[in-house]
Amino acid sequence: MLARPISSHSTRAPPASLWLKEIPNIAQIIASPLRRVRLADVVANKNGQPVLVFPGILSSDQSTSLLRRTLNAAGYRAYPSELGFVTGITPKTFAKAEARFHQLYEHEERKLVLLGWSLGGIFSRVLAQRYPDKVALVVTLGSPFSGDRRANNAWRLYEAINDHKVDAPKVEGDPSIKPAVHTVAVWSSNDGVIAPACAKGLPEERDVEIEMTSRHFAFGADRRSIETVISIVGDQLKYAI
Repeated sequence: MLARPISSHSTRAPPASLWLKEIPNIAQIIASPLRRVRLADVVANKNGQPVLVFPGILSSDQSTSLLRRTLNAAGYRAYPSELGFVTGITPKTFAKAEARFHQLYEHEERKLVLLGWSLGGIFSRVLAQRYPDKVALVVTLGSPFSGDRRANNAWRLYEAINDHKVDAPKVEGDPSIKPAVHTVAVWSSNDGVIAPACAKGLPEERDVEIEMTSRHFAFGADRRSIETVISIVGDQLKYAI
């Protein structure tokens, strides 16, 4: 299962003061499909690298609309997950993620970048563990893949809407294990949802960790944050297998 013993770097969830500062960014997420794309300092990708983008909990592909459209404007080929409204990691939802992954790989005939925001990063990491020969790069944005699964401000909600504990999903795999591909963990000390240590991970759990100043809900919704994320993808692709 995705369960594992709590690691030595377990920590506490972010304080309520940081959580409250996340609220204004919710409006940006909701309006994502309607917002204009603006590019400033993003270096264009001339190879049309395909990117499969996974949203976080209690959201859908609408929440990543601006992120994907900005990726497209920067020369990438960004795809929605087609998971519908995500409430957690279940066998049914993960099977849909696997099917979408294989569909795009066959369509593109080349390795994919997996970009996961929050819970979406768990889907990305486990898919890359299972199919490393089909993945060029994994980038997670504030994803709780490491340490205590309750070191966040979302675990109670997760357990309230799912039929399993947050640290015992009914899907095989351990998201803390580094996939056999270049793996980047993006995190922020301003994250009001996920403990920074859980999104940063331990050295053996990822290849690179990169700190941003974003709020959790801004990683894929704030224009400046999106441009930073796209720059990270471009910079890290040079290390891809």
